[in-house]
This record gives sequence, structure tokens and C-alpha cells, in this order.
Amino acid sequence: MSEDRGVLLVTGAGRGIGAAVARLGARDGYDVAVNYAASGKEADAVARDIRQAGGRAIAVQGDVAKEADILRLFAAVERELGPVAALVNNAGITGGIHRSDEISIETIEQVFAVNVTGTIICAREAVRRMAISHGGQGGAIVNISSMAAKLGGAGEWVHYAASKGAIDAFTIGLAREFAADGIRVNAVRPGLIESDIHQAAGDPDRPARMAPTIPMKRSGSADEVAEGIIWLLSPAASYVTGAILEIGGGR
Repeated sequence: MSEDRGVLLVTGAGRGIGAAVARLGARDGYDVAVNYAASGKEADAVARDIRQAGGRAIAVQGDVAKEADILRLFAAVERELGPVAALVNNAGITGGIHRSDEISIETIEQVFAVNVTGTIICAREAVRRMAISHGGQGGAIVNISSMAAKLGGAGEWVHYAASKGAIDAFTIGLAREFAADGIRVNAVRPGLIESDIHQAAGDPDRPARMAPTIPMKRSGSADEVAEGIIWLLSPAASYVTGAILEIGGGR
């Protein structure tokens, strides 16, 4: 394990990119809070792996679409590990594959509740603990956007793309608000990544089908995305804030 970097909270960390971030964060010296909404078994396994490797980690249930759950999540992390020094807003859903003339209001509301409102409230709670003006010692936040925000998601998930466009705007605004308060805020835009997000959206073969359209002619891995996220959290990125890092194979 590396030097102690404090407490890292990763939302939606039971699987995929979130789990990879949790494991790499522990490798780099963070005590890790592995948040999950429903993937309790998987989140427990991630936390257990970190502890077996000599790190500190806990798994904490909480649905980021619910403010009460977010407040309980931050309280539990602070009580069991200490104040949050780094936050990765990874929890997100696609809402499935729909054309815009077919989508329901329920799907739109659910996608924005998790992807946008949840990210904003988690960031609010982190800022209240990190900001120098609130008595904190600074910190770093990385929000997970998507290449869909740039490409639009036409024919698949324009609703999801719109939610991630909101994340891009929020990242830039939050970064400028708190740059002088010791907090760096950045985002990562993953491209076509091998994860269960495609299965959850109803198209498990999407990575293989779409790979030929990527300039690098392949999909990416969760670990490749996690490396970029951990770099943005690290002291190596000390002069980086308000940036959106694309990890998409050139797409």
C-alpha cells in the first residue's frame, strides 16, 4: 500500500468501473468506502478484497436517488473511516435503450434522479466536509460522465446522454466555485467499456458490435478508466480542475 491519502468514497462501486476505482484507490493508499444500491454481495466482495490486501474498506448501502440515503451514507463513512477526502460520483443508470419518441416519463425521472440529482447531492455533502471555508482540508471530486454526452446517444439513449451532459456542466461550475476552497473537481468521459451496463440496458453484445466503430478497434476495460480517475484524484493532478478527461479509444 502507498502513503495514506485519506478516505475515498466511490458510489455504485459494487461492479464495473466503480469496483475498479475502489481497488485501485486502495492500492494508492486510500481507505475506501464501497457504496452500493442493490449489489450488496458484490460490494462486500470488493471491500473484502481490499482488506485482505492490507487496506481499510467498508461496504455501505445507499441509493443516491434518495437524499436521506446519501446523508446516511456520508454519516456512516465518517463514523467508520473518517472524513471524506476524495469522492467519485460513479453511480449511474442508462434507463435502457429507447428512441426519444418512445421513452416514458418514469424512465426520464429515474435516470435524472440517479445520474444528476444524486451526483449533485453527493458533491454537496462532500464539499461541506472538504471545503476550507467549512473547516475542511480540501479534497478532490471526480464525476463520471460519458462519451454519450458528446455524441448524443441517438437511437439508443438520448435521455442518458442528456443526463451526462448535465454532469459535464455541473463539473465545470462546481470546479470554479470551489477552486479557491481547496477542492478540485473533474470528470471522466468513458467510451465503449466492457461492463454490465450494456446487459442492464438490454444489449449485452453492444461492446462487440460497436468495437469496429472505435478508432482503436476495441472496447476499453474498467481498469483503464479507473487509472484515469485515480490520476485525477492524485497529487499528480494538483493543477487540474474543471477538466473533462475522455477515455474512449479515440472515438
